[in-house]
Amino acid sequence: IAIGQFTPGPVLTAATFVGYIVGGLPAAILATVGIFLPSFIFVAFLSRILPLVRRSALAGAILDGVNVASLALMAGVTWQLGRASLIDPFTIGLALVATVVVFRTRVNSAWVVAGGATLGFAYQWATGYFIG
Repeated sequence: IAIGQFTPGPVLTAATFVGYIVGGLPAAILATVGIFLPSFIFVAFLSRILPLVRRSALAGAILDGVNVASLALMAGVTWQLGRASLIDPFTIGLALVATVVVFRTRVNSAWVVAGGATLGFAYQWATGYFIG
C-alpha cells in the first residue's frame, strides 16, 4: 500500500487486494471493476467530445500544453530512473540493447522485460551479488 502512494499501478492492484481481503473473490472483482470502469467511461465520453473541444483555439492550445507537460514529465521521470538504475557497465549495456531491440524489432516489450530480468538475475548470480 505504501508503494502505491507514489505510483498509480500499485494503487490499482491494492484495490483488488483489499477487495479480496474484505470479501473474497467477488469483492476483488467488484473492486477491480470499480477502480477501472470510471476511466473507461471517461475515455469513451471524451473521445466523442474532444474533437468538438479541439475546434476552439483556446481549448486546443490548452490541450497542446497538457500534451507538452505530459511529455516533459515522462522525460523527467525517465531521466531520474535512468540516473538511479544505470549504475555500472552491465546495466548501461542492458539498457542500450533493450532500447535497440524495442525500437528496431517487432518483439513484444514484455519479452524484452523478461529477457532483461533473466540476464540481470544471471549477472547477479555470476558476480555473487544474487539476493534471494
